[in-house]
Amino acid sequence: MNILGVSAFYHDSAAALVRDGEIIAAAQEERFTRKKQDSDFPINSIRYCLAEGGVSAGDLDAVAFYDKPITKFARILQTYFGVAPKGLQQFMMAMPLWLRQKLWIPLEIEKALETAGISVPEKIYFPEHHESHAASAFFPSPYQSAAILTLDGVGEWATSTIGRGEGNTIEIIKDLHFPHSLGLLYSAFTYFTGFRVNSGEYKLMGLAPYGEPRYVDRIMDTLLDIRDDGSFRMNMDYFAYLDGLTMTNDRFAELFDGPARSAETEIGQREMDLARSIQVVTEEIVLKMARHAHEITGEKNLCMAGGVALNCVANGRVLRESPFENVWIQPAAGDAGGSLGAALIVWHMVQGQPREVDGVRDSMKGSYLGPGFADDEIETYLDRMGYPARKLNGDAWSEEIARLIDEENVIGLLQGRMEFGPRALGGRSIIGDARSSKMQSIMNLKIKYRESFRPFAPTCLLERVGDYFEMEGESPYMLLVAQVREERLTEVARDSSVTIRDRINQVRSDIPAITHVDNSARVQTVEPETNPGFYQIIKAFDERTDFGIVINTSFNVRGEPIVCTPEDAYRCFMRTEMDTLVLGSFILDKREQPEWTEKKDWKEDFVLD
Repeated sequence: MNILGVSAFYHDSAAALVRDGEIIAAAQEERFTRKKQDSDFPINSIRYCLAEGGVSAGDLDAVAFYDKPITKFARILQTYFGVAPKGLQQFMMAMPLWLRQKLWIPLEIEKALETAGISVPEKIYFPEHHESHAASAFFPSPYQSAAILTLDGVGEWATSTIGRGEGNTIEIIKDLHFPHSLGLLYSAFTYFTGFRVNSGEYKLMGLAPYGEPRYVDRIMDTLLDIRDDGSFRMNMDYFAYLDGLTMTNDRFAELFDGPARSAETEIGQREMDLARSIQVVTEEIVLKMARHAHEITGEKNLCMAGGVALNCVANGRVLRESPFENVWIQPAAGDAGGSLGAALIVWHMVQGQPREVDGVRDSMKGSYLGPGFADDEIETYLDRMGYPARKLNGDAWSEEIARLIDEENVIGLLQGRMEFGPRALGGRSIIGDARSSKMQSIMNLKIKYRESFRPFAPTCLLERVGDYFEMEGESPYMLLVAQVREERLTEVARDSSVTIRDRINQVRSDIPAITHVDNSARVQTVEPETNPGFYQIIKAFDERTDFGIVINTSFNVRGEPIVCTPEDAYRCFMRTEMDTLVLGSFILDKREQPEWTEKKDWKEDFVLD
């Protein structure tokens, strides 16, 4: 039975294909259209998933959309009527799209399938938004039973839920309703500190260690009423997202010492302190919710999804400080993952099909669920374009890449299938030497063209993670933060006069390129079963240097989606100061490539996130 899951229209549209309970393919629309966080109906993602699964004209049995559009529309109308006459401009901007497209999901699905030459199945299902998140968290997890925690901006009405999964069923036990939302609260501070809502939240998290939590009491006393179970009420007098076109209002600005920072202007101490303060508050709420989930379910395992579940600092604290023994987080935790959850609901809960789990391995296949390209396809592309390359196989391939990393080259890596979710996990990554004290600045300023304060993550061999970090076990999806081991740290003098740029360049450990200012790192572990190519590279680097760890960041520049195809990768490679490009078995040296010219400034194609 082939089931297509779809998410669309808000941010990060995606599609997923599930066949007899197995996850066959999943991808975000942005990777095909090259439009960051593309929210349009995911026609290209649907075509890819159906092609990857070999689904022909009459083979699609069901489609599931990740939320209930009518219920969401009713919430939006009720919200506008509740604040009228305020919010008229917002209302007039929203209604045409709803009336033209968002209320007609079955027709959009029918059009997309027809363009792919696929017959429309009789059944189209519409699970609730947070039910789709919960399903994406529990059903692919390795657990027979677990508590489930979902947290995001808003679905239909729910903004956070606590549930429980057992076998092939999930049940939502408690929920928190709009407008009281941890995701929207965090996004309000994202907006106020000058970053883009729905894409800049991870910047706020990365900025937090530079600041002090001096606004925590102000947030707790004025903006929030937090209860012991983690539920809360927001003081809406300070927020504008109900009746305006911004997240915060003048009262919010007065409370936090002046107007919002303008995008791309200098980041000051206030912004650093605001980032630290809202991060502290977020962690406290998530921990309270997790502890309450344990209290009411009695489960030893926790599964998480929703956009807030991408806050890896909070996740790390849940793993360390909550009563749960095990925590599993959906790697595509945001709306993209809802497409997968919706499809799995149909298989397990509508069709009543069982799950088989072993308590250890999840069913996400490392999240490598997107397009892959065989060597013959890559060779045809390189020959057609006249791009010189060397082809290496086996140990020679991994040893050559390890040598290049050791010599401080920055390498673009496209091998295997593309990752599903926001993290590059070795399929579409830029990699470098974690031992290099200058690598963070080089990558930020010459490769990624992004703010210098933003940290880079490490990928290390699973068997060596304890040698570098205060953590045990795997972290395959780069969703947990851990401290660098104390014996690897270097004494750094604390000087309040040191600028943020100088603090970035301070050497804090023997792996300085991935050690953040608070001595933490967002860790990915890799093992040969899930990504043999990436593992072989790091293993060869370990054998060469005795360091089984590299920098791993997403293969893109700021404002660009992660690359999908060899053509995307080559273009990004030539636009930046990367030294080497790896396309499957082929290794390309920048110095040997023909001159790269473009008719216009390519940076104009990308909206800065």
